[in-house]
Amino acid sequence: MRTPSDFLFKSRPSRSLARHLSLMRREILGGAVALAALAATPVSATAEMLRVEKDELKFGFIKLTDMAPLAVAKELGYFEDEGLYVTLEAQANWKVLLDRVITGELDGAHMLAGQPLAATIGFGTKAHIITPFSMDLNGNGITVSNEVWEMMKPHIPKLADGGPQHPISAAALKPVISAFKDQGKPFKMGMVFPVSTHNYELRYWLAAGGINPGFYAPADVSGTIMADALLSVTPPPQMPATLEAGTINGYCVGEPWNQAAVFKKIGVPVITDYQIWKNNPEKVFGITAEFAEKYPNTALALTKALIRAAIWLDENDNANRPEAVKLLSRPNYVGADEEVIANSMTGTFEFEQGDKRDIPDFNVFFRHFATYPYYSDAIWYLTQMRRWGQIAEAKPDSWYVDTAKSVYRPDIYLKVAKMLVAEGHAKEADFPWATDGFREPTPAADIIDGIPYDGRQPNAYLASLKIGLKGDQRVEGGTVLGQLKQ
Repeated sequence: MRTPSDFLFKSRPSRSLARHLSLMRREILGGAVALAALAATPVSATAEMLRVEKDELKFGFIKLTDMAPLAVAKELGYFEDEGLYVTLEAQANWKVLLDRVITGELDGAHMLAGQPLAATIGFGTKAHIITPFSMDLNGNGITVSNEVWEMMKPHIPKLADGGPQHPISAAALKPVISAFKDQGKPFKMGMVFPVSTHNYELRYWLAAGGINPGFYAPADVSGTIMADALLSVTPPPQMPATLEAGTINGYCVGEPWNQAAVFKKIGVPVITDYQIWKNNPEKVFGITAEFAEKYPNTALALTKALIRAAIWLDENDNANRPEAVKLLSRPNYVGADEEVIANSMTGTFEFEQGDKRDIPDFNVFFRHFATYPYYSDAIWYLTQMRRWGQIAEAKPDSWYVDTAKSVYRPDIYLKVAKMLVAEGHAKEADFPWATDGFREPTPAADIIDGIPYDGRQPNAYLASLKIGLKGDQRVEGGTVLGQLKQ
């Protein structure tokens, strides 16, 4: 039985030797695996040793804890099991990462879920990117400076012990923004990229509290039209330093950069995305459609390895998370202190210093069918692009569904899942075989503004949101044409 210590911290053979050993192992074990699979075919599938078309691959990532499936797949040998020799390379920012996937300098990457969708519809860079694998659920937080936190506290309901009642509404931030405005100062917040989950989650939280985060328009892509709070891009690892310098007053980012603010005593996380929208989709693994067409077996093989890594990260009630924390703390991966990473990766989250609360599903890599690329997840991102003007014109419901299906590829995912079950690496119950690609509607109780989400009805969902574009509304000349409901 493979254990983490067999792989994580031991020197590895050279690539040529590793390839030779792996090929020998595959030749020896291939027949046995196939025979075993034929003897028990739980989902009408047989195990198969994929003959990959491209075996040397370079994948990109940003230094965040949710890149973990990539690190685990490499360090535990799951990529090699599939005949893949993978180099993982940290990227400077999300734009560079996407551009390098499009040009082929990277074969694939840990991506913001909005990136493949935005690229495919031509918002920003135009390219057809697909995803056969969703990397995780939840994992982000919103942090404000110590100054802003002290100004918010009088407006936050308190528990019997005097601590703040969670989840904290952005309504507590509204008087702070007004105070900044009275002093002639803009209120500025950072997010990681215009089509990031972080941008949309931050906007969702602000709007739920009655704060307009601003609109985009074809002639003005700043996203600050009519904004009460000015949102701008800051790379994730730079968030704490930018906050400490006073350049921004708060930010939305993934871990470990919210917990880093707590440890540095420069800011306070006020809410997690799990509290904004329970079990919301986060990152994806993106490859070009051209790559998937040219190297179909390679696409299957890399997806197999990533699913196995996700299973390992969540199995036995997160028993492997301490080992994952050690791995991620290495400088070539996330490079933050183990204690900082463990603060969220092991089922807890610290808000104000000393206020550590249990959030066991803060990071989810496999539970709740986290890795399945649901169309409804893609459609939520598209609705937020439309809500804030990144999609300038109204679209019918059918457009949202068709776009989601062109980017999210559950057909690849389920083909791989059948192989994993047949090979004994996964259980049949681990995968949503009967789904039509849509999650069940998210109930009102699981979303901070109390508005349910049904991916099958994107325009009805948009119409239900108090702040944001809906129907035929559009932004022109710095204003919204048509009545803007607030």
